Amino acid sequence: MAVPVKHRSQLSGLPLGRHGNPLATTERSMVKQERAARTRETLIRSAAEVFDREGFSRASLTAISSLAGVSNGALHFHFASKAALADVVEATALTKLLALTHTQPPAGKASHVQLVVDVTHRLAHALRDDVVLRTGFALGGEPSRPVRVGLREHWRCWVAQALERAEAEGELRTEVAPQDVVTAVVAATAGFEVLGVRDAMWLSATTVSRFWRLLLPAVAPAALLTGLQAGGTRPQ
Repeated sequence: MAVPVKHRSQLSGLPLGRHGNPLATTERSMVKQERAARTRETLIRSAAEVFDREGFSRASLTAISSLAGVSNGALHFHFASKAALADVVEATALTKLLALTHTQPPAGKASHVQLVVDVTHRLAHALRDDVVLRTGFALGGEPSRPVRVGLREHWRCWVAQALERAEAEGELRTEVAPQDVVTAVVAATAGFEVLGVRDAMWLSATTVSRFWRLLLPAVAPAALLTGLQAGGTRPQ
């Protein structure tokens, strides 16, 4: 008795494409997903640029979609509102900040203090060149929207943890409280961030190095001071 032959779609378990090819359907789906991901990334960067230039309150979705080269409908497909778009910009900036701070101390004496020096240099450089990171910090201080992520607070916590480790390793002067150093570092870097919006010199390696040349003698023991580099060290 002859066994009936099943349809190819039953054999593969995949829906047939327009030309009877299940792979064609899968490939088209992947292309659409990649295109949607690229559009989303473009919208995030365009929003960051418009927020950076005009401020969150004055920025319009029309300006963002125009800069991204998409329609308002396409923007709303990805983001329900300007506030939702700002939340994603801030969250993306946090990912960038975490990547900057997720690093190990360089080899050598007073390595935890040197790590803080190095990361402040990296942060200043990134704030100067990366509009998404720069805008993420600025959105945290925007009075017209609630704080969602708070990059400045994440930065303060990282500096505090690094300097607590430095104290535990004897890398701070005995009369210096780690919290006092945290206050100085966070206040200075926040100032560089805000002032750097108008004048990139505030985020230059020269400015950051001058700050550390002033601060390091006040916080590091003399025996360790000579091993510290205010200008930062190259990443390992």
